Amino acid sequence: MSGRPLTQQTGFSLLELVIAMFILVILISVAVPTYRNSVQHAREVVLQENLFQMRRAIDQYSADKERLPETLQDLVDSNYFREIPIDPMTDEATWDEVLGPDPNSPDAEEGLIDVRSLAEGEDSNGKKYSEY
Repeated sequence: MSGRPLTQQTGFSLLELVIAMFILVILISVAVPTYRNSVQHAREVVLQENLFQMRRAIDQYSADKERLPETLQDLVDSNYFREIPIDPMTDEATWDEVLGPDPNSPDAEEGLIDVRSLAEGEDSNGKKYSEY
């Protein structure tokens, strides 16, 4: 033999494992808030898009039928939607249906003029979800 020890160390020392764990904790502490912010922003964008599409459907319904819909369900029944969209902030298909005078009605009936979210809280810019 050439004078080398017969035993060789295998595996990691405790110090190496602690350093690796410390690096992982730092990476996770940076990644989690970024992930949460991106998920929140995605929900806000989906909320804005759902509101835009529902308001657009109300306008199309009003132009086609020459009267305002009474509820969101009227839009589904008339095939303007397959189903009422889900509010991504509350995870429910319930909305604040704003009624107002129907300008096309000779009898001054009311109809659905706007839709708003029932979610409480504010977006990342400080605007309330109910004011979208």
